[in-house]
Amino acid sequence: MEGPKAPKDPEKKRQGFYIMRNKQVSGSAQPNGTGVQFIYLNDGRMISSARIVGNITDKEILDLLLTTEGFRRLVHSIGVSVEMDNQDKKAVFEFQMYGKSDPYGSGTTLRMEVPADGMEYILNLSNCDWSDDDSIPGQIRFVFEEPQKDGVAAQALTTVKFYLNDGFTAPEPEEEEQVNFACSEYQKMLQKSLVQTGNNARLKAAIEQAKRGEDTTIAFIGGSITQGAGAVPINTKCYAWRTFEGLCRLVGKGVDENIHYIKAGVGGTPSELGMIRYERDVCRDGAVTPDIVVVEFAVNDEGDETKGVCYESLVRKILAAKNKPAVILLFAVFANDWNLQERLCVVGEHYQLPMVSTRDCVVEQFYKKTGAGRIVTKNQFFYDCFHPTNIGHQIMADGLLYLMQEVERSPQDEDTLDLKTVPSVIGGAFEQIWLFDRSSKTDTVTVVSTGDFSETDNELQGVEMDKNLTQTKEFSYNWKHIKGQKPFVMDICCTSLIMVNKDSGAPNAGCAQVFVDGEMVLLVDPKVNGWIHCNPLICFQNRDRKIWHIEVRMQPGDEDKEFTILGFGVVS
Repeated sequence: MEGPKAPKDPEKKRQGFYIMRNKQVSGSAQPNGTGVQFIYLNDGRMISSARIVGNITDKEILDLLLTTEGFRRLVHSIGVSVEMDNQDKKAVFEFQMYGKSDPYGSGTTLRMEVPADGMEYILNLSNCDWSDDDSIPGQIRFVFEEPQKDGVAAQALTTVKFYLNDGFTAPEPEEEEQVNFACSEYQKMLQKSLVQTGNNARLKAAIEQAKRGEDTTIAFIGGSITQGAGAVPINTKCYAWRTFEGLCRLVGKGVDENIHYIKAGVGGTPSELGMIRYERDVCRDGAVTPDIVVVEFAVNDEGDETKGVCYESLVRKILAAKNKPAVILLFAVFANDWNLQERLCVVGEHYQLPMVSTRDCVVEQFYKKTGAGRIVTKNQFFYDCFHPTNIGHQIMADGLLYLMQEVERSPQDEDTLDLKTVPSVIGGAFEQIWLFDRSSKTDTVTVVSTGDFSETDNELQGVEMDKNLTQTKEFSYNWKHIKGQKPFVMDICCTSLIMVNKDSGAPNAGCAQVFVDGEMVLLVDPKVNGWIHCNPLICFQNRDRKIWHIEVRMQPGDEDKEFTILGFGVVS
């Protein structure tokens, strides 16, 4: 093999730090036939990655990462490597800056084709054309020629490193040891995840039922972690599927035998939405009767307007089913060691429910040294500042399975729970809530006029339900406004009402006003969260049961903008 006649002088070695290091990625299917892995950098994610993956503690560097202007002052070039089974393949690395006027359309997108041979390829920022409308670093995308195939462990292994301009320094990367899941220290770590077994009657009964070969369904409801975010592939490496597989092993059954699996996680949503969609997404409108339900909202419920009433209402709703399902409360954790465990465990204590805490399991050992009690690092556990890696998902599942093993080998308690005699501890005002949308048929609601909210929105938040890699759209039976002044009008007999709207960062998204009996109770701005997802907002609660007159109008000046009513949560 002949080399070049005059090899180019090497670039000088620059200081730098990783924001992704040996991360597994996969491409979710796109309409054009490609596969794309989205890695979001906004809302503190990139700063968290710099801290956890790059060991950055310098406040000046972290602050510069907050804006595109600062990013360009700090970063000289970006090193990217992609490794796939077939090294002849290629991926496209894209780094998008969100724009000021249009977050997803007016900013710069940096692109580089990267061979999948594991070599590092450099994107020099001085060679890029930058937009004057750049605001913040928004997201990284890896674009593959085809999407992730079912049954494939991971599509690629990727690394992204920022090389710094002169005058900036970065620490050396921390060395990590492989996580030893078989060691005794790992088992001790799992023991810390068990908050309590509570009254084991319902969980023990479900396990014994599964052992006998009877149909048994385990279901999971929660946010993006339950959806599987950070797991690669999302459908079979998420904590929910791994818990399901572990339950099958525990009772001596195969995954295709008598134990059935329901996964109903929706990213960025609290129990306030979970209680509205429970019958549809978990019970499948009466077609499914779950025997075990894992509830995971400990890192999503900061958005619960009621600060716990919606969470307890969901728990009571599940517990009230005629088949007496077991409810397990799972407390996930963010990379800043935060969750709402103290608020929510009160509910578990009140109803004597099994509870598992990922925070209690991993956080203390994060701050120990390798060989002195640390089993897994934050970089190994977290995919980003919010979501676990495959390792993190496995640890979450192992905590749930540790609980099930403890219950399986313990004598069964007597089921003494009677919701009729046990009052709520935080509040259960929404226990009887149900979903009303365009497909509903009921005598308690009369849509007087859809007005100019007469279209159906098809650009909706999608989630991977159950073991699917394809996404299911949430709230397909909606009412969309495109232009016009005519309001959406309905008369509804209820005591409490929640409206679910579509959030959006699109420039043509407008604000809507909600009126109850002529009084404006909500001004809804879909751009507050800035991305397409489902947002529940309380119109009123705990009022007299009577017919209320509801109107949804576009805010004056926004009559020619778009707004989507996804549905309503109704307490009759």
